[in-house]
Amino acid sequence: MAVVVLLLLGLTACSHPAPGTLAGKSDNGTLTIGIRFDQPGLAEHTLDGRFVGFDVDVAEYVARKLGVKPENITWRETTSATRETDLTSGRVDLVVATYSITDKRKQLISFAGPYFVTGQDLLVRKNDTAITGPETLNGRRLCSVTGSTPAQEVKNRFAHAVELVEYPRYPDCVTALLAGQVDAVTTDGVILAGYVTQNPELLRVVGKPFTDERYGIGLRKGDTAGQATVDNAIQDMIAGGDWLASLQRNIGPSGYPLPAPPVVTER
Repeated sequence: MAVVVLLLLGLTACSHPAPGTLAGKSDNGTLTIGIRFDQPGLAEHTLDGRFVGFDVDVAEYVARKLGVKPENITWRETTSATRETDLTSGRVDLVVATYSITDKRKQLISFAGPYFVTGQDLLVRKNDTAITGPETLNGRRLCSVTGSTPAQEVKNRFAHAVELVEYPRYPDCVTALLAGQVDAVTTDGVILAGYVTQNPELLRVVGKPFTDERYGIGLRKGDTAGQATVDNAIQDMIAGGDWLASLQRNIGPSGYPLPAPPVVTER
């Protein structure tokens, strides 16, 4: 009898996902997802309270695959400086926030994906034709956000005499660019394209990407079951046409060239 009871208890325990895993978090039909609130075309919290953009669509698609309806998602703002701690502290269950997959980050968290591939580029004033690539930034002021690495990448590889400026958010960099306080903003081209749509007569993307950035979905370190579930969701979104439809709707109007669907490699 004791053996039977122990077996039953073991079966019961196996039927419920572990509390710290993605499946365990979504077991009650809710999820907390970290996104950016300030990236037009990708993830934006609008004045009327909506959350819109490609990253939002990806997050909602993944959530549905986990049995969570969009109305049961709690959206929390995450930034380049806080994405890892938001995950490791349990503040969010997933991060879908233009989150480039790197070996350094994988020491702290796990990734699913990639779900999009882009490259680092430059945003400049439309009438500034002297900036044609990162190597032309010596003596100029280059802006990026706190906790991100693109500006340092430019200084290390292309323009040792560039002056780096950091702000908490990309809109702050864009405002400084429009005001003439900095000469360029650097991050991934698809992010910069969203700001061009807001000021097409004043801004342009140089259009010469000089890195490869693979966007992944961040989740807790070691959650292999959650990683597999999210990978499958990304593949289904691509295969079913929702991935391309979302890109065309959210990014297409900027004129940014839409890439081919990525191959999901994080396992």
